[in-house]
Amino acid sequence: MASQISLNLNDLPGAEIILPGLSDLHSGNSNTVGALLIAIAATRLTEAGLNIQNYHLDPEPEVNLYAHLQKEREDAYPHYNDLLNRLNSFCNALELSYEYKPSNNALEPTANTIFKN
Repeated sequence: MASQISLNLNDLPGAEIILPGLSDLHSGNSNTVGALLIAIAATRLTEAGLNIQNYHLDPEPEVNLYAHLQKEREDAYPHYNDLLNRLNSFCNALELSYEYKPSNNALEPTANTIFKN
């Protein structure tokens, strides 16, 4: 039997952008920066223990996140990369906090290939 680890998601790196995204998705808003980041890493986050399966996720989160950032700032590309790095840090910390077993499911190759080292 796997041991349960008490984990405060607020303590994970990147939580300041991921956790508001979870709230946005819960409210039905799938087009915020946080919600789009969650959609990008949906497979990893689900496999690491977050229950996001009931949310409506954006079908093209990478494209829509970049478009969203371009509307807000001139330096969209470095900010986009920074957000992806923070998302990766959150996913890595979450995966290390649980007994993580990746699936062989290749339905979301973008999320897996962007963030797997």
